[in-house]
Amino acid sequence: MASFRNVYTSLMLVIAGSTNKELARQVSYLKAENQILRSRLPDRISLTQREKNRLIRFAKNLGSALNELATVVHPGTIRRWIREAAATTSARRKSKTGRPRTAEDIEKLVQKLAKDNSWGYTRILGELKKLGIESITRNTVKSILKRNGFDTGPKRGPGTWDEFLRRHAKTMWQCDFFSKKVVSKTGLRDLFAIAFLHIESRRVFISPGTYNPDETWVLEQAEAFKQFIKEEKLQCKFLMHDRDTKFTKSFNEQFSSGKKEVKISAFRSPNTNAFVERFIQSIKQECLDHFVVFGQGHFNHLCSEYTVHYHEERPHQGADNELITKPTSTKRKRITSRSQIVRLSNIRCNERLGGLLKSYSCKAA
Repeated sequence: MASFRNVYTSLMLVIAGSTNKELARQVSYLKAENQILRSRLPDRISLTQREKNRLIRFAKNLGSALNELATVVHPGTIRRWIREAAATTSARRKSKTGRPRTAEDIEKLVQKLAKDNSWGYTRILGELKKLGIESITRNTVKSILKRNGFDTGPKRGPGTWDEFLRRHAKTMWQCDFFSKKVVSKTGLRDLFAIAFLHIESRRVFISPGTYNPDETWVLEQAEAFKQFIKEEKLQCKFLMHDRDTKFTKSFNEQFSSGKKEVKISAFRSPNTNAFVERFIQSIKQECLDHFVVFGQGHFNHLCSEYTVHYHEERPHQGADNELITKPTSTKRKRITSRSQIVRLSNIRCNERLGGLLKSYSCKAA
């Protein structure tokens, strides 16, 4: 009986040893295959939080073997993720003890009041009390503001530039020059135009192009812009531009005489004129950069087609992905039910400039 037990033990050791060798060979193969696949991918791989959690779960007990196995990210990065995950878990456990947190809806309301106004925490507390919310204390309001990056005291003075823009967006325009090299009879030449942009609605007005943007031409475009806002019934109390010398004193006086105020951006402050600069970037990247432009007529046609596309067909992220001006001839069909089937045969593709500018709409029923 004893001899049988010894033989059985030896056999089990052989089987166990064989199994470990098989596992080692499998791991070696998978490691080699992973290295080959990793070499085909870019140097940096972005992982979702779910993917990070999977790596953390399998890596936290590997010890020093992680140095040889990790290929997607550096082993030190995975170890840092493990430490951060452990710290987060510990913080959650601690947060369960002590005084209960303020209701989420109340905390969001405090943030909204701070964001929409220049109030301090005492003024916000009074507004909450007026709304019938008396379960929150002064220190709690103060803590919520600090935790979410708001100033606890009231804001004084003229405020920030962003606040000024929001306050005057309905009546404020920005303008700037842009240029494009075009093929002319005398060779390549710079063709100039002026773009005017309404901050609130994002409506734009683009002047025709010219090779010689002298004072006379600039004043003509200023008069054409004033006529445009009059016909479109748009307000213009402020007009802002940079320090380009082509914006002459006469240009500024032409607007100031009509109860409009001209604001000139500060030195080396491109962000103060960012809205129109962003539009100029869009028209160049989405349209003008794709063409070899032949003369003024071609340039004006491209700008005109892009302007229609920009206003009537292109959704805008700064306007909740809505159109700037909605065409009156067609009504947009909204799909409200998740179960409703969208048929590709009912989707129409509208093209401009040889298919460069595309937009999609539903065919009329």
